[in-house]
Amino acid sequence: MAEVKDHLEIKFRLNDGSDIGPKSFPDATTVAALKETVVAQWPRAEKENGPKTVKDVRLISAGRILENNKTVGDCRSPVSNLSDAVTTMHVLIQPQVTDKAEKKTKKKPKGDLKQNNCVCLCFGRRL
Repeated sequence: MAEVKDHLEIKFRLNDGSDIGPKSFPDATTVAALKETVVAQWPRAEKENGPKTVKDVRLISAGRILENNKTVGDCRSPVSNLSDAVTTMHVLIQPQVTDKAEKKTKKKPKGDLKQNNCVCLCFGRRL
């Protein structure tokens, strides 16, 4: 059986398909610290489109958005215990809302709401 390591090799996949890493992180490293690494190592050519703060970054691993207070050890999957395995975490950038954007998204009175015209259809075979 594979030996459990106390470090995890992680690479961060950016939205353009490029990667940051891989880099080794101890199991006690928090997700917030991982986000700080992403902000610090963001490619220089894309700084204006990149995250400004840790609050702009969302990390996804194994289909789950990771919470800042979780550790790398909490996010470990069984596959990551294999030797030479590198865990890929996807990076989403969620820019901070500006004052102009807040004004645009303010709620309208109920009389101004549009009706949702979506329809869901389920086709199944009756027995």
